[in-house]
Amino acid sequence: MADMGVAYPHWIEGNTHSVIPMFDPAMVLDTIEQHRVTNLCLVPTMIQMMLDHPSMGPHRDLSSLRTVFYGASSVPDALLLRAQKAIPHPEIFQGFGMTELSPVGAVLPSFYLSEEGRKHGKLGSSGRATFCTEVKIVDGEGNEVPRGTVGEIIVRGPNVMQGYWNKPELTAIALRDGWMHTGDGGRMDDEGFITVVDRLKDMIKTGGENVFSAEVENALAKHPCVSASAVIAIPSEQWGEAVHAVVVCKAGHSVSADELIAHCKTLIAGYKSPRSIEFVDALPVSGAGKILKRKLRDPYWKGREHRVG
Repeated sequence: MADMGVAYPHWIEGNTHSVIPMFDPAMVLDTIEQHRVTNLCLVPTMIQMMLDHPSMGPHRDLSSLRTVFYGASSVPDALLLRAQKAIPHPEIFQGFGMTELSPVGAVLPSFYLSEEGRKHGKLGSSGRATFCTEVKIVDGEGNEVPRGTVGEIIVRGPNVMQGYWNKPELTAIALRDGWMHTGDGGRMDDEGFITVVDRLKDMIKTGGENVFSAEVENALAKHPCVSASAVIAIPSEQWGEAVHAVVVCKAGHSVSADELIAHCKTLIAGYKSPRSIEFVDALPVSGAGKILKRKLRDPYWKGREHRVG
């Protein structure tokens, strides 16, 4: 759906599309150079893979790029700033959405990601509601919460789906009073800008406190040795759930778990920092490039009555 949201306007204008059989960082970079691609639509893990690929470097001519649109998950500030440094030419837009929204509910214009725009403090935001779309943040009973308070993001508008095919029970859960309940936790500021804090199912409840995995991942991303990470809940006899990080180090770099935990504690509260860390060569991703946290959680929750996600 994200593909089509970007592609349809270009088809209407009669523009050229460069289609490759699958996402491959080197193939994408080659295609941009050879066909002088002007617009890209990516998810954060794809941006990460392109920046980390050995063939990425100053010799690459990516000057044709005008726009990079990304979404599907939050992007660590450090990764975004790194991308802007490596590919300085295009305007970068962020979108919040899902297939059920056909596919966008909010957009953050490129200005707020620029050096000047960052002064407005919207760098971590997903923007404001798009044309003809309403967005609210609500509690568990569907009541709108005060600005700045975390709740569930819900969306209403002509872009919202009619329902899941032949699944009336799931439709009734997702669509209530005309609003699509996204399952994403977020907050809205006084200007209507939405900040997505986590998928509600990915939120970690440890010792009576709520920890949003995206905040921990953002802290980890600021360490010079970390290429990518995924933060999940694992069982804890003491705390109920514990914050656990799965980390991929940059090529040629290494760091200990204790060093990373100490690093996080300088940026976020101690209870939010990982209590354990494991290192892997790569994180599992879907065909669309989204990190599959369920695969990371499954070994820890197997055979237990309480499951996360």
